[in-house]
Amino acid sequence: MSQKTILFLENLSHGKQEEIILLYQKVFPKIERYVLNNNGRLGDADDIFQKALLQLIVRYKKEPFDIHTSFENYFFMVCKNLWRRELNTNKLITHNPELLNNLPDETDNAFAIVEQERHDLFTEKLAALSSNCKQLLQLFFKKTPYDVLMRMFNYNSESVVRQRIFKCKNRLVELIKKDNRYDNLKDV
Repeated sequence: MSQKTILFLENLSHGKQEEIILLYQKVFPKIERYVLNNNGRLGDADDIFQKALLQLIVRYKKEPFDIHTSFENYFFMVCKNLWRRELNTNKLITHNPELLNNLPDETDNAFAIVEQERHDLFTEKLAALSSNCKQLLQLFFKKTPYDVLMRMFNYNSESVVRQRIFKCKNRLVELIKKDNRYDNLKDV
């Protein structure tokens, strides 16, 4: 992680307004576009930005962590994950009114932090795979059809694609389970 990112996180965790304003100017337009394009309103984008900022600060104060991409991209992904979670929660509430979830904000933030830590662990271990496995799994997760993958990677058949995906997924799971953070995150 770059010194600039570390300093930025330190300043954020100490409530430096200049850093928050800078982050808002650089990243909020992307977050706003994403939320508006995915069934949200401007107020939702503001809420997601604030939740992500709070989550990031709380998490960094609890235990500093590494970011393996640009800070702006990382923060955007945190916001994107929070918005997806919000949409899924609303979907449950809309379709199942008896499942209304009245968790306090602290609990909701704790779940969001754990969810982000799980995502970070997954992303880090995915990046540790061979480039072939990484690319294959990324396309698989985007639901690319097997016949397309077969042609892209010059495999002989779709069953070869399935076998390769199976091996790559197993390797990813193995890497995740070997990490010390896995035990702390799996039961939450």
